[in-house]
Amino acid sequence: MKSDAKSTIEAGKAILGIEFGSTRIKAVLIDQENKPIAQGSHSWENQLVDGLWTYSIEAIWHGLQDCYADLRSNVKELYDTEIESLAAIGISAMMHGYMAFNKKEEILVPFRTWRNTNTGPAAAALSELFVYNIPLRWSISHLYQAILDNEKHVSDIDYLTTLAGFIHWQITGQKVLGIGDASGMLPIDPATKDYSAEMIAKFDKLIAPKGYDWKLTDILPKVLAAGKNAGFLTPEGAGKLDVSGHLKAGVPVCPPEGDAGTGMVATNAVKQRTGNVSAGTSSFSMIVLEKELSKPYEMIDMVTTPDGSLVAMVHCNNCTSDLNAWINLFKEYQELLGIPVDMNELYGKLYNHALTGDADCGGLISYNYISGEPVTGLADGRPLFVRSANDKFNLANFMRTHLYASVGVLKIGNDILFNEEKIKVDRITGHGGLFKTKGVGQRILAAAINSPISVMETAGEGGAWGIALLGSYLVYNEKKQSLTDFLEEKVFTGDAGIEVSPTAEDVAGFNTYIENYKSGLPVEEAAAQFKK
Repeated sequence: MKSDAKSTIEAGKAILGIEFGSTRIKAVLIDQENKPIAQGSHSWENQLVDGLWTYSIEAIWHGLQDCYADLRSNVKELYDTEIESLAAIGISAMMHGYMAFNKKEEILVPFRTWRNTNTGPAAAALSELFVYNIPLRWSISHLYQAILDNEKHVSDIDYLTTLAGFIHWQITGQKVLGIGDASGMLPIDPATKDYSAEMIAKFDKLIAPKGYDWKLTDILPKVLAAGKNAGFLTPEGAGKLDVSGHLKAGVPVCPPEGDAGTGMVATNAVKQRTGNVSAGTSSFSMIVLEKELSKPYEMIDMVTTPDGSLVAMVHCNNCTSDLNAWINLFKEYQELLGIPVDMNELYGKLYNHALTGDADCGGLISYNYISGEPVTGLADGRPLFVRSANDKFNLANFMRTHLYASVGVLKIGNDILFNEEKIKVDRITGHGGLFKTKGVGQRILAAAINSPISVMETAGEGGAWGIALLGSYLVYNEKKQSLTDFLEEKVFTGDAGIEVSPTAEDVAGFNTYIENYKSGLPVEEAAAQFKK
Protein backbone atom coordinates (compact mmCIF):
# COMPACT_ATOMS: atom_id res chain seq x y z
CA MET A 1 0.00 0.00 0.00
CA LYS A 2 2.82 2.39 0.98
CA SER A 3 4.72 1.71 -2.25
CA ASP A 4 1.50 2.25 -4.27
CA ALA A 5 0.97 5.66 -2.64
CA LYS A 6 4.63 6.58 -3.15
CA SER A 7 4.52 5.70 -6.87
CA THR A 8 1.21 7.64 -7.24
CA ILE A 9 2.87 10.75 -5.77
CA GLU A 10 6.06 10.35 -7.82
CA ALA A 11 4.07 9.82 -11.05
CA GLY A 12 2.18 13.09 -10.39
CA LYS A 13 -1.15 11.25 -10.19
CA ALA A 14 -2.18 12.31 -6.66
CA ILE A 15 -4.85 14.98 -6.15
CA LEU A 16 -4.64 17.79 -3.60
CA GLY A 17 -7.66 19.23 -1.77
CA ILE A 18 -7.28 22.25 0.54
CA GLU A 19 -10.07 23.67 2.68
CA PHE A 20 -9.98 26.89 4.73
CA GLY A 21 -12.17 26.27 7.79
CA SER A 22 -12.84 28.89 10.44
CA THR A 23 -10.21 27.49 12.86
CA ARG A 24 -8.17 25.13 10.69
CA ILE A 25 -6.80 24.97 7.16
CA LYS A 26 -6.54 21.35 6.08
CA ALA A 27 -4.84 19.70 3.10
CA VAL A 28 -5.58 16.14 1.95
CA LEU A 29 -3.72 14.22 -0.76
CA ILE A 30 -5.71 11.38 -2.37
CA ASP A 31 -4.81 8.58 -4.80
CA GLN A 32 -6.63 7.49 -7.97
CA GLU A 33 -8.99 5.34 -5.84
CA ASN A 34 -9.94 8.55 -3.96
CA LYS A 35 -8.38 7.32 -0.70
CA PRO A 36 -6.45 9.80 1.50
CA ILE A 37 -2.70 9.09 1.47
CA ALA A 38 -1.27 12.18 3.23
CA GLN A 39 -2.44 15.32 4.99
CA GLY A 40 -1.35 18.61 6.48
CA SER A 41 -2.96 21.36 8.54
CA HIS A 42 -2.55 24.84 9.99
CA SER A 43 -4.51 26.36 12.89
CA TRP A 44 -5.68 29.96 12.72
CA GLU A 45 -8.19 32.33 14.31
CA ASN A 46 -10.25 35.22 13.01
CA GLN A 47 -9.61 38.73 14.37
CA LEU A 48 -12.11 41.41 15.36
CA VAL A 49 -10.88 44.59 13.62
CA ASP A 50 -12.93 47.82 13.78
CA GLY A 51 -15.95 45.79 14.89
CA LEU A 52 -15.78 43.29 12.00
CA TRP A 53 -14.52 39.69 11.91
CA THR A 54 -11.65 39.21 9.47
CA TYR A 55 -8.53 37.25 8.50
CA SER A 56 -5.69 39.33 7.06
CA ILE A 57 -4.30 38.63 3.57
CA GLU A 58 -0.96 37.86 5.29
CA ALA A 59 -2.66 35.29 7.55
CA ILE A 60 -4.37 33.69 4.52
CA TRP A 61 -1.10 33.21 2.61
CA HIS A 62 0.90 32.19 5.67
CA GLY A 63 -1.82 29.67 6.54
CA LEU A 64 -1.93 28.20 3.04
CA GLN A 65 1.85 27.92 2.78
CA ASP A 66 2.27 26.47 6.27
CA CYS A 67 -0.51 23.93 5.62
CA TYR A 68 1.13 22.86 2.34
CA ALA A 69 4.56 22.66 4.04
CA ASP A 70 2.98 20.42 6.72
CA LEU A 71 1.61 18.18 3.92
CA ARG A 72 5.05 18.03 2.30
CA SER A 73 6.67 16.94 5.57
CA ASN A 74 3.93 14.29 6.04
CA VAL A 75 4.71 12.94 2.52
CA LYS A 76 8.45 12.99 3.31
CA GLU A 77 7.91 11.16 6.60
CA LEU A 78 5.54 8.51 5.17
CA TYR A 79 7.05 7.90 1.73
CA ASP A 80 10.47 9.58 1.74
CA THR A 81 9.63 11.49 -1.45
CA GLU A 82 8.74 14.98 -2.65
CA ILE A 83 5.59 16.34 -4.36
CA GLU A 84 6.78 17.59 -7.75
CA SER A 85 3.55 17.42 -9.77
CA LEU A 86 -0.15 16.68 -9.18
CA ALA A 87 -3.06 15.41 -11.27
CA ALA A 88 -5.42 18.11 -9.95
CA ILE A 89 -5.92 20.66 -7.19
CA GLY A 90 -9.11 21.87 -5.51
CA ILE A 91 -9.54 24.90 -3.24
CA SER A 92 -12.45 25.20 -0.80
CA ALA A 93 -13.24 27.63 2.00
CA MET A 94 -15.94 28.90 4.32
CA MET A 95 -18.66 30.43 2.17
CA HIS A 96 -20.09 33.93 1.81
CA GLY A 97 -18.40 37.04 3.15
CA TYR A 98 -16.88 39.91 1.21
CA MET A 99 -13.53 40.29 -0.56
CA ALA A 100 -13.51 43.36 -2.83
CA PHE A 101 -10.55 44.30 -5.06
CA ASN A 102 -9.63 47.24 -7.28
CA LYS A 103 -8.12 47.15 -10.78
CA LYS A 104 -4.62 46.78 -9.28
CA GLU A 105 -5.77 43.58 -7.50
CA GLU A 106 -5.46 45.32 -4.11
CA ILE A 107 -8.00 44.41 -1.43
CA LEU A 108 -10.12 47.51 -0.71
CA VAL A 109 -11.24 46.70 2.86
CA PRO A 110 -10.22 43.80 5.14
CA PHE A 111 -11.93 40.49 4.26
CA ARG A 112 -15.38 40.47 5.94
CA THR A 113 -16.24 36.90 6.93
CA TRP A 114 -19.60 35.11 7.15
CA ARG A 115 -19.65 35.77 10.93
CA ASN A 116 -20.40 39.49 10.55
CA THR A 117 -23.98 40.49 11.32
CA ASN A 118 -23.78 44.21 10.48
CA THR A 119 -25.69 43.52 7.24
CA GLY A 120 -29.22 43.37 8.72
CA PRO A 121 -30.69 46.40 6.88
CA ALA A 122 -29.24 45.26 3.53
CA ALA A 123 -30.38 41.63 3.90
CA ALA A 124 -33.93 42.73 4.83
CA ALA A 125 -34.16 45.18 1.90
CA LEU A 126 -32.82 42.65 -0.63
CA SER A 127 -35.08 39.85 0.67
CA GLU A 128 -38.05 42.13 0.01
CA LEU A 129 -36.77 43.30 -3.39
CA PHE A 130 -35.95 39.79 -4.64
CA VAL A 131 -38.89 38.03 -2.89
CA TYR A 132 -36.24 35.54 -1.78
CA ASN A 133 -34.57 34.95 1.58
CA ILE A 134 -31.20 36.73 1.50
CA PRO A 135 -29.18 35.84 4.65
CA LEU A 136 -26.95 38.32 6.50
CA ARG A 137 -23.78 36.44 5.60
CA TRP A 138 -24.25 36.38 1.80
CA SER A 139 -21.85 38.48 -0.30
CA ILE A 140 -24.67 40.51 -1.88
CA SER A 141 -25.80 41.56 1.63
CA HIS A 142 -22.25 42.71 2.44
CA LEU A 143 -22.02 44.64 -0.83
CA TYR A 144 -25.37 46.39 -0.42
CA GLN A 145 -24.64 47.21 3.23
CA ALA A 146 -21.39 48.90 2.15
CA ILE A 147 -23.46 50.89 -0.38
CA LEU A 148 -26.07 51.83 2.26
CA ASP A 149 -23.24 52.94 4.57
CA ASN A 150 -21.80 55.11 1.76
CA GLU A 151 -18.41 53.42 2.01
CA LYS A 152 -15.98 55.17 -0.34
CA HIS A 153 -14.30 51.98 -1.59
CA VAL A 154 -17.44 50.73 -3.40
CA SER A 155 -16.85 52.94 -6.46
CA ASP A 156 -13.39 51.33 -6.89
CA ILE A 157 -14.60 47.71 -6.95
CA ASP A 158 -13.30 45.77 -9.94
CA TYR A 159 -13.84 42.23 -8.55
CA LEU A 160 -15.84 40.73 -5.72
CA THR A 161 -15.31 37.15 -4.57
CA THR A 162 -15.24 34.68 -1.68
CA LEU A 163 -12.17 33.31 0.11
CA ALA A 164 -12.06 30.15 -2.08
CA GLY A 165 -12.55 32.31 -5.19
CA PHE A 166 -9.69 34.60 -4.11
CA ILE A 167 -7.15 31.79 -3.62
CA HIS A 168 -8.20 30.15 -6.89
CA TRP A 169 -7.83 33.46 -8.78
CA GLN A 170 -4.38 34.05 -7.30
CA ILE A 171 -3.04 30.59 -8.21
CA THR A 172 -4.68 30.26 -11.67
CA GLY A 173 -5.43 33.80 -12.84
CA GLN A 174 -9.09 32.75 -13.37
CA LYS A 175 -11.99 34.79 -11.91
CA VAL A 176 -14.37 31.85 -11.50
CA LEU A 177 -16.37 30.16 -8.72
CA GLY A 178 -18.02 26.79 -8.23
CA ILE A 179 -21.80 27.04 -8.42
CA GLY A 180 -22.31 25.99 -4.77
CA ASP A 181 -20.05 28.77 -3.47
CA ALA A 182 -21.52 31.24 -6.00
CA SER A 183 -25.01 30.49 -4.61
CA GLY A 184 -23.85 32.10 -1.35
CA MET A 185 -22.93 35.30 -3.18
CA LEU A 186 -26.20 35.80 -5.09
CA PRO A 187 -29.14 33.42 -5.79
CA ILE A 188 -28.72 30.96 -8.66
CA ASP A 189 -31.38 30.33 -11.28
CA PRO A 190 -31.79 26.50 -11.39
CA ALA A 191 -32.77 26.66 -15.08
CA THR A 192 -29.66 28.53 -16.31
CA LYS A 193 -27.27 27.34 -13.56
CA ASP A 194 -26.04 30.95 -13.37
CA TYR A 195 -26.81 33.98 -11.19
CA SER A 196 -30.47 35.01 -11.38
CA ALA A 197 -30.69 37.49 -14.29
CA GLU A 198 -33.90 38.92 -12.81
CA MET A 199 -32.21 39.68 -9.47
CA ILE A 200 -29.14 41.17 -11.17
CA ALA A 201 -31.42 43.52 -13.13
CA LYS A 202 -33.31 44.51 -9.96
CA PHE A 203 -30.06 45.16 -8.09
CA ASP A 204 -28.53 47.25 -10.90
CA LYS A 205 -31.71 49.35 -11.03
CA LEU A 206 -31.70 49.74 -7.23
CA ILE A 207 -28.16 51.14 -7.14
CA ALA A 208 -28.30 53.08 -10.45
CA PRO A 209 -28.75 56.47 -8.66
CA LYS A 210 -25.28 55.97 -7.09
CA GLY A 211 -23.67 56.22 -10.53
CA TYR A 212 -20.97 53.56 -10.05
CA ASP A 213 -19.14 52.72 -13.28
CA TRP A 214 -19.67 48.95 -12.75
CA LYS A 215 -22.68 46.67 -13.16
CA LEU A 216 -23.11 43.63 -10.88
CA THR A 217 -22.24 41.14 -13.65
CA ASP A 218 -18.92 42.97 -14.26
CA ILE A 219 -17.60 42.35 -10.76
CA LEU A 220 -18.84 38.83 -9.93
CA PRO A 221 -16.90 35.60 -10.63
CA LYS A 222 -18.02 33.41 -13.53
CA VAL A 223 -20.14 30.46 -12.32
CA LEU A 224 -18.90 26.91 -13.06
CA ALA A 225 -20.50 23.56 -12.24
CA ALA A 226 -18.40 20.63 -10.93
CA GLY A 227 -16.27 18.97 -13.62
CA LYS A 228 -15.78 22.14 -15.69
CA ASN A 229 -12.32 23.44 -16.59
CA ALA A 230 -11.47 26.22 -14.11
CA GLY A 231 -7.89 26.91 -15.16
CA PHE A 232 -4.38 25.66 -14.42
CA LEU A 233 -1.79 26.34 -11.75
CA THR A 234 0.41 29.19 -12.98
CA PRO A 235 4.17 29.42 -12.19
CA GLU A 236 3.35 32.33 -9.79
CA GLY A 237 0.55 30.22 -8.25
CA ALA A 238 2.88 27.25 -7.74
CA GLY A 239 5.32 29.57 -5.93
CA LYS A 240 2.57 30.96 -3.72
CA LEU A 241 1.45 27.45 -2.73
CA ASP A 242 4.83 25.73 -2.36
CA VAL A 243 7.50 28.18 -1.23
CA SER A 244 10.15 25.40 -1.46
CA GLY A 245 9.81 25.58 -5.27
CA HIS A 246 9.31 21.83 -5.88
CA LEU A 247 5.73 21.98 -7.19
CA LYS A 248 5.50 22.44 -10.96
CA ALA A 249 2.94 24.64 -12.74
CA GLY A 250 0.34 23.40 -15.24
CA VAL A 251 -1.82 21.36 -12.82
CA PRO A 252 -5.58 21.49 -13.63
CA VAL A 253 -7.57 23.17 -10.84
CA CYS A 254 -11.27 22.34 -10.34
CA PRO A 255 -13.91 25.05 -9.68
CA PRO A 256 -13.38 26.41 -6.14
CA GLU A 257 -16.19 25.48 -3.76
CA GLY A 258 -17.66 26.44 -0.40
CA ASP A 259 -17.54 24.27 2.71
CA ALA A 260 -21.25 23.41 2.43
CA GLY A 261 -20.70 21.90 -1.03
CA THR A 262 -17.62 19.90 -0.03
CA GLY A 263 -19.53 18.58 3.01
CA MET A 264 -22.26 17.31 0.66
CA VAL A 265 -19.66 15.60 -1.54
CA ALA A 266 -17.89 14.03 1.47
CA THR A 267 -21.18 12.52 2.70
CA ASN A 268 -22.45 11.47 -0.76
CA ALA A 269 -25.40 13.85 -0.41
CA VAL A 270 -25.43 15.54 -3.83
CA LYS A 271 -28.33 13.58 -5.33
CA GLN A 272 -31.89 14.97 -5.18
CA ARG A 273 -33.88 13.55 -2.23
CA THR A 274 -30.72 13.15 -0.14
CA GLY A 275 -29.32 15.42 2.54
CA ASN A 276 -26.80 15.77 5.31
CA VAL A 277 -26.59 17.22 8.79
CA SER A 278 -23.36 18.64 10.17
CA ALA A 279 -23.51 18.83 13.97
CA GLY A 280 -20.61 20.22 15.98
CA THR A 281 -20.05 23.68 17.50
CA SER A 282 -22.77 24.94 15.15
CA SER A 283 -25.07 22.83 13.02
CA PHE A 284 -26.67 22.92 9.62
CA SER A 285 -28.76 20.64 7.47
CA MET A 286 -28.70 20.50 3.67
CA ILE A 287 -31.62 18.86 1.84
CA VAL A 288 -31.27 18.51 -1.97
CA LEU A 289 -34.64 19.44 -3.50
CA GLU A 290 -36.52 18.10 -6.50
CA LYS A 291 -38.19 21.48 -7.09
CA GLU A 292 -38.27 25.03 -5.69
CA LEU A 293 -40.09 25.76 -2.42
CA SER A 294 -43.57 27.31 -2.68
CA LYS A 295 -42.39 30.55 -1.02
CA PRO A 296 -39.35 32.06 0.75
CA TYR A 297 -38.81 31.35 4.47
CA GLU A 298 -36.60 33.51 6.66
CA MET A 299 -35.10 30.47 8.41
CA ILE A 300 -34.27 28.53 5.22
CA ASP A 301 -31.36 29.54 2.97
CA MET A 302 -31.40 28.38 -0.66
CA VAL A 303 -28.00 27.31 -2.03
CA THR A 304 -26.92 24.64 -4.55
CA THR A 305 -24.91 21.44 -4.76
CA PRO A 306 -21.57 21.62 -6.67
CA ASP A 307 -23.46 20.37 -9.75
CA GLY A 308 -26.26 22.92 -9.46
CA SER A 309 -29.24 21.23 -7.75
CA LEU A 310 -31.22 23.43 -5.36
CA VAL A 311 -30.55 22.87 -1.66
CA ALA A 312 -32.59 24.01 1.35
CA MET A 313 -30.19 24.88 4.16
CA VAL A 314 -31.12 25.38 7.81
CA HIS A 315 -28.18 26.97 9.63
CA CYS A 316 -28.07 27.09 13.46
CA ASN A 317 -25.46 29.06 15.42
CA ASN A 318 -25.52 26.72 18.42
CA CYS A 319 -25.19 22.96 18.74
CA THR A 320 -22.93 21.02 21.13
CA SER A 321 -21.05 23.76 23.07
CA ASP A 322 -23.47 23.87 26.03
CA LEU A 323 -23.78 20.07 26.08
CA ASN A 324 -19.96 19.82 26.22
CA ALA A 325 -19.88 22.35 29.08
CA TRP A 326 -22.24 20.16 31.18
CA ILE A 327 -20.17 17.05 30.44
CA ASN A 328 -17.07 18.93 31.64
CA LEU A 329 -18.93 19.54 34.92
CA PHE A 330 -19.30 15.76 35.36
CA LYS A 331 -15.58 15.41 34.52
CA GLU A 332 -14.75 17.85 37.35
CA TYR A 333 -16.95 15.88 39.76
CA GLN A 334 -15.22 12.63 38.79
CA GLU A 335 -11.80 14.26 39.33
CA LEU A 336 -13.01 15.52 42.72
CA LEU A 337 -13.68 11.88 43.68
CA GLY A 338 -10.15 10.99 42.55
CA ILE A 339 -11.34 8.80 39.66
CA PRO A 340 -9.29 8.96 36.41
CA VAL A 341 -11.30 10.41 33.52
CA ASP A 342 -11.50 8.96 30.03
CA MET A 343 -13.52 11.54 28.07
CA ASN A 344 -14.68 9.03 25.43
CA GLU A 345 -15.98 6.77 28.19
CA LEU A 346 -17.64 9.72 29.96
CA TYR A 347 -19.42 10.84 26.78
CA GLY A 348 -20.38 7.26 25.96
CA LYS A 349 -21.86 6.57 29.43
CA LEU A 350 -23.80 9.84 29.67
CA TYR A 351 -25.08 9.76 26.06
CA ASN A 352 -26.25 6.14 26.31
CA HIS A 353 -27.82 6.78 29.73
CA ALA A 354 -29.83 9.61 28.12
CA LEU A 355 -31.54 7.01 25.92
CA THR A 356 -33.07 5.42 29.05
CA GLY A 357 -34.86 8.71 29.88
CA ASP A 358 -38.43 9.69 29.01
CA ALA A 359 -39.07 10.35 25.31
CA ASP A 360 -40.26 13.90 26.19
CA CYS A 361 -37.37 14.44 28.67
CA GLY A 362 -39.86 14.35 31.57
CA GLY A 363 -40.78 18.01 30.96
CA LEU A 364 -37.21 19.38 31.33
CA ILE A 365 -36.13 22.01 28.80
CA SER A 366 -32.69 23.28 27.81
CA TYR A 367 -31.73 26.26 25.62
CA ASN A 368 -28.16 25.86 24.34
CA TYR A 369 -27.82 29.49 23.15
CA ILE A 370 -24.17 30.41 23.71
CA SER A 371 -24.85 33.08 21.06
CA GLY A 372 -27.98 34.43 19.36
CA GLU A 373 -30.06 32.12 17.18
CA PRO A 374 -31.53 33.64 13.98
CA VAL A 375 -33.87 30.66 13.33
CA THR A 376 -35.79 31.38 16.55
CA GLY A 377 -35.39 35.14 16.11
CA LEU A 378 -33.02 35.81 19.04
CA ALA A 379 -30.18 38.28 18.49
CA ASP A 380 -28.42 37.29 21.75
CA GLY A 381 -28.29 34.10 23.75
CA ARG A 382 -27.78 32.82 27.30
CA PRO A 383 -27.61 29.08 28.00
CA LEU A 384 -30.58 28.14 30.16
CA PHE A 385 -31.88 24.98 31.84
CA VAL A 386 -35.55 25.13 32.87
CA ARG A 387 -37.74 22.78 34.95
CA SER A 388 -40.84 22.92 37.09
CA ALA A 389 -41.37 21.23 40.47
CA ASN A 390 -43.46 18.46 38.91
CA ASP A 391 -41.04 17.48 36.14
CA LYS A 392 -39.13 14.18 36.30
CA PHE A 393 -35.69 15.51 37.20
CA ASN A 394 -33.13 12.71 36.92
CA LEU A 395 -29.79 12.23 35.16
CA ALA A 396 -31.21 10.40 32.11
CA ASN A 397 -33.79 13.13 31.42
CA PHE A 398 -31.21 15.85 32.17
CA MET A 399 -28.77 14.45 29.57
CA ARG A 400 -31.56 13.76 27.11
CA THR A 401 -32.82 17.36 27.22
CA HIS A 402 -29.33 18.65 26.41
CA LEU A 403 -29.06 16.25 23.46
CA TYR A 404 -32.50 17.36 22.26
CA ALA A 405 -31.49 21.02 22.66
CA SER A 406 -28.43 20.49 20.45
CA VAL A 407 -30.72 19.71 17.47
CA GLY A 408 -33.92 21.47 18.63
CA VAL A 409 -33.48 24.57 16.45
CA LEU A 410 -32.54 22.37 13.50
CA LYS A 411 -35.85 20.54 14.00
CA ILE A 412 -37.83 23.81 13.96
CA GLY A 413 -36.35 24.71 10.55
CA ASN A 414 -36.70 21.22 9.08
CA ASP A 415 -40.32 20.89 10.29
CA ILE A 416 -41.15 23.58 7.70
CA LEU A 417 -39.59 21.48 4.93
CA PHE A 418 -41.16 18.17 5.92
CA ASN A 419 -44.52 19.29 7.33
CA GLU A 420 -45.38 22.41 5.32
CA GLU A 421 -43.51 21.86 2.03
CA LYS A 422 -43.97 18.05 2.15
CA ILE A 423 -40.37 17.45 1.04
CA LYS A 424 -39.46 13.78 0.55
CA VAL A 425 -36.00 12.36 1.30
CA ASP A 426 -34.51 8.91 0.76
CA ARG A 427 -31.35 9.32 2.86
CA ILE A 428 -29.88 11.82 5.32
CA THR A 429 -26.26 11.43 6.43
CA GLY A 430 -24.95 12.83 9.71
CA HIS A 431 -21.38 13.96 10.35
CA GLY A 432 -19.60 15.91 13.09
CA GLY A 433 -18.90 15.65 16.82
CA LEU A 434 -22.48 14.88 17.89
CA PHE A 435 -22.26 11.49 16.15
CA LYS A 436 -18.96 10.40 17.72
CA THR A 437 -20.68 8.23 20.37
CA LYS A 438 -22.07 5.40 18.26
CA GLY A 439 -25.80 5.41 17.63
CA VAL A 440 -26.87 8.06 20.16
CA GLY A 441 -26.70 11.33 18.21
CA GLN A 442 -28.16 9.43 15.24
CA ARG A 443 -31.17 8.26 17.25
CA ILE A 444 -31.79 11.75 18.66
CA LEU A 445 -31.57 13.39 15.21
CA ALA A 446 -33.76 10.66 13.65
CA ALA A 447 -36.44 11.46 16.26
CA ALA A 448 -36.06 15.21 15.71
CA ILE A 449 -36.62 15.19 11.95
CA ASN A 450 -38.59 11.91 11.77
CA SER A 451 -36.23 10.47 9.16
CA PRO A 452 -33.65 7.63 9.02
CA ILE A 453 -30.11 8.94 9.64
CA SER A 454 -26.95 7.29 8.27
CA VAL A 455 -23.40 7.81 9.50
CA MET A 456 -20.40 6.80 7.38
CA GLU A 457 -16.90 5.89 8.49
CA THR A 458 -15.52 8.33 5.88
CA ALA A 459 -17.59 11.32 7.06
CA GLY A 460 -14.73 12.30 9.37
CA GLU A 461 -12.51 13.00 6.36
CA GLY A 462 -14.33 16.30 5.93
CA GLY A 463 -14.29 19.11 3.39
CA ALA A 464 -10.65 18.90 2.28
CA TRP A 465 -11.39 15.34 1.13
CA GLY A 466 -14.63 16.61 -0.45
CA ILE A 467 -12.82 19.21 -2.60
CA ALA A 468 -10.13 16.63 -3.50
CA LEU A 469 -12.97 14.39 -4.77
CA LEU A 470 -14.14 17.29 -6.97
CA GLY A 471 -10.57 17.49 -8.31
CA SER A 472 -10.75 13.76 -9.02
CA TYR A 473 -14.09 14.27 -10.79
CA LEU A 474 -12.40 16.85 -13.05
CA VAL A 475 -9.54 14.59 -14.21
CA TYR A 476 -10.54 10.96 -13.53
CA ASN A 477 -14.13 10.98 -14.83
CA GLU A 478 -13.34 8.93 -17.95
CA LYS A 479 -16.97 7.79 -18.38
CA LYS A 480 -18.23 11.41 -18.32
CA GLN A 481 -20.62 10.46 -15.49
CA SER A 482 -22.80 12.89 -13.56
CA LEU A 483 -21.32 13.88 -10.19
CA THR A 484 -23.92 11.77 -8.34
CA ASP A 485 -23.06 8.65 -10.40
CA PHE A 486 -19.32 9.28 -10.07
CA LEU A 487 -19.59 9.50 -6.26
CA GLU A 488 -21.89 6.46 -6.09
CA GLU A 489 -19.73 4.22 -8.28
CA LYS A 490 -16.14 5.43 -7.89
CA VAL A 491 -16.02 6.76 -4.33
CA PHE A 492 -18.69 5.29 -2.08
CA THR A 493 -19.45 2.11 -4.11
CA GLY A 494 -22.72 1.42 -2.36
CA ASP A 495 -21.50 2.37 1.16
CA ALA A 496 -24.56 4.06 2.64
CA GLY A 497 -23.17 3.85 6.18
CA ILE A 498 -24.98 2.57 9.26
CA GLU A 499 -28.61 3.67 9.35
CA VAL A 500 -30.80 4.34 12.40
CA SER A 501 -34.56 4.80 11.92
CA PRO A 502 -36.78 6.82 14.29
CA THR A 503 -39.20 5.04 16.63
CA ALA A 504 -42.78 6.30 16.92
CA GLU A 505 -42.28 6.83 20.67
CA ASP A 506 -39.12 8.95 20.19
CA VAL A 507 -40.77 11.07 17.47
CA ALA A 508 -43.88 11.72 19.60
CA GLY A 509 -41.66 12.54 22.61
CA PHE A 510 -39.53 15.01 20.65
CA ASN A 511 -42.66 16.67 19.24
CA THR A 512 -43.99 17.19 22.80
CA TYR A 513 -40.57 18.51 23.88
CA ILE A 514 -40.37 21.01 21.00
CA GLU A 515 -43.82 22.43 21.77
CA ASN A 516 -42.72 23.04 25.39
CA TYR A 517 -39.45 24.47 24.02
CA LYS A 518 -41.26 26.94 21.75
CA SER A 519 -43.62 28.11 24.52
CA GLY A 520 -40.60 28.74 26.76
CA LEU A 521 -38.74 30.90 24.22
CA PRO A 522 -39.88 34.18 25.89
CA VAL A 523 -38.01 32.98 29.03
CA GLU A 524 -34.84 32.52 26.98
CA GLU A 525 -35.34 35.92 25.36
CA ALA A 526 -35.68 37.59 28.77
CA ALA A 527 -32.58 35.76 30.05
CA ALA A 528 -30.57 36.87 27.01
CA GLN A 529 -31.46 40.52 27.73
CA PHE A 530 -30.11 40.30 31.27
CA LYS A 531 -26.71 42.00 31.25
CA LYS A 532 -24.23 41.64 34.07
